[in-house]
Amino acid sequence: MSCKEFLRTLLLAGAAALLSQAVSAQDVVKVGLILPMTGQQASTGKQIEAAVKLYVQQHGTNVAGKKLEVIVKDDAAVPDNTKRLAQELIVNDKVAVIAGFGVTPAALAAAPLATQAKVPEVVMAAGTSIITERSPYIVRTSFTLPQSSVIIADWAAKNNVGKVVTLVSDYAPGADAEKSFSERFKAAGGQVLEQLKVPLANPDFAPFLQRAADAKPDAIFVFVPSGQGGTFMKQYVERGLDRAGIKIIGPGDVTDDDLLPAMGDAVIGTVTAHLYSADHQSAKNKEFVEAFKKANGFRPNFMAVGGYDGMHLIYEALKKTGGKTDGDALIEAMKGLKWESPRGPIAIDPETRDIVQNIYIRKVEKKNGELYNVEFATFEAVKDPGKAKK
Repeated sequence: MSCKEFLRTLLLAGAAALLSQAVSAQDVVKVGLILPMTGQQASTGKQIEAAVKLYVQQHGTNVAGKKLEVIVKDDAAVPDNTKRLAQELIVNDKVAVIAGFGVTPAALAAAPLATQAKVPEVVMAAGTSIITERSPYIVRTSFTLPQSSVIIADWAAKNNVGKVVTLVSDYAPGADAEKSFSERFKAAGGQVLEQLKVPLANPDFAPFLQRAADAKPDAIFVFVPSGQGGTFMKQYVERGLDRAGIKIIGPGDVTDDDLLPAMGDAVIGTVTAHLYSADHQSAKNKEFVEAFKKANGFRPNFMAVGGYDGMHLIYEALKKTGGKTDGDALIEAMKGLKWESPRGPIAIDPETRDIVQNIYIRKVEKKNGELYNVEFATFEAVKDPGKAKK
């Protein structure tokens, strides 16, 4: 072979390799998963990442003729980190979807980028009502705090709880939970004796619990984010509120399945309203819990199911678009989707892009030597109450 022929062959091979890489890049759909893998909300990141991995393992990486790749980034629940990572994922990694978002400020930080780039933002955790209103490209598979807070207010008013002190973390979801609970509870004739707000970072609940005890309520309505329930319950017992007969009620974050096994028997009898329990009695959930525990060595919680369903939403949207990753097409494909989740039947409201789901009233009980949130009443197809009024 002459030198000229050799160079020609080399150039052709190089061109073929570049073409192959270009085709290959087009055949890969990337999902950027932004989660708090370190810091105070690390349990949320751990749960969602484990659930996403499980879904991909069970359903494979080939979706609608494309290869799906998940890129995990740790924002430590710091909004400035979230914004920077979302930008890097969209600009450098060319992701088709950004997902995760362990806390509300993180979800809100990414919203303008989702709008600007026309990239769907799938919120798998954060629960403040307004999130989906901040971008037409946001879809949520987790929950809103009013969904559970209104339901527990109705239950409390009908079950001899007349006087309540509210105790919530001092950030947007806490404000959401407190407002929706108090409005509904007072409308039903209940009294809110005091409204306490606890710092979100490194909280010491003891002085707030003492103030709550001094008010002598029938119950304390509590919202703390996933991961802080164990600390709250420990201090509740240490201050003797359980012995004083002051009940704990609230959304289910406070008796989070992830931390519940280590909370001790003082938590038995605690009643909460929530979207999911690891004890949910359905064949689909039993399979999910078994597979999750086998893969990870710990129990799934409501954050895990938000991540698992978030991946289902992404897979089904890609199937509907035939693998097209155009942001507008994906969002349209996500609107109105319905499926059977480990938590029960769920749907994406086509008007609000928020989740519609059952909310369950649960009581902490001991089953086979372990603590579980045991469901005893179901409120079906609950929309976000704030948006339902509009």
